[in-house]
Amino acid sequence: MSKTTKEKDLIVLALGTRIKELRIAKGYTNYENFAFDHDLPRSQFGRYEKGEDIRFTSLIKILHAFNISPEEFFDERFSLPMGGQKASTKKVK
Repeated sequence: MSKTTKEKDLIVLALGTRIKELRIAKGYTNYENFAFDHDLPRSQFGRYEKGEDIRFTSLIKILHAFNISPEEFFDERFSLPMGGQKASTKKVK
């Protein structure tokens, strides 16, 4: 696996982690309930949380369900992997 592919995988995993943190912060312990309540495809939402690739339009739909902007999603609690380092996110307030 190339370095670029590894970094891409880490970025997508970080996106999934951030989505899961936001869901839990909204009081949903189950991704299926959140997806159902917000008219999102349940199985696809679960795959996004696990770090599968996500289309930009799908991410925007999810952010709309969280009622947050892309700027809020990609704030200081979201960090991208740089130079092969692992992606990490901090806990949602």
